[in-house]
Amino acid sequence: MEKITFVTSNIGKVATAQKAFADTGVELEVFAYDLIEPRSDDIKTIAEFKVMQAYSLVKQPCIALDSGFFIDALNGFPRASVNFALDTIGIQGIIKLMENAENRSCRFKECLAYNDGKEIKYFFCEHEGKIAPQIAGTDNPEKWSDLWYIYIPGDTPDNRTLAQYSAEEIKNRNGRSSFEEFVDWYVNENR
Repeated sequence: MEKITFVTSNIGKVATAQKAFADTGVELEVFAYDLIEPRSDDIKTIAEFKVMQAYSLVKQPCIALDSGFFIDALNGFPRASVNFALDTIGIQGIIKLMENAENRSCRFKECLAYNDGKEIKYFFCEHEGKIAPQIAGTDNPEKWSDLWYIYIPGDTPDNRTLAQYSAEEIKNRNGRSSFEEFVDWYVNENR
């Protein structure tokens, strides 16, 4: 099978991708680069832009990922503008905005785009959860963003944030990532 290049500078996303690609026979190469993101609330539009940019850099089959964070009580804020929200108000600001909110529902949405130079394919994933009342947890090598300190996964019975999970618990979590969706498709297509 050919090699797939993942263009990103996010080490947490790299760790998640490596886990999904392990024992599949698909070689994952990482090209550390900060791709330019267009202004959009649509993660598919952003992922498409990023994977076209990625292909122009590496000139071989590659993937790029965009994700968003959607909080129901805040009309979906910050959506695909996660980095902007974290750079301006941070997780402390999000906690403040949610101070009196009864509805604490939120979700991460992912769109992985694959470009083989001929066409682009998309793989989606969504993870339901809720916003914690305060920041909790420690740093983790698989952490994608500081939102892990305030995000309680929907399948957590004891209201722990994702940042409170052990490395082993993160490794064995239920639910699929867009990386796993892609790997399943890619392996089946190339058998």
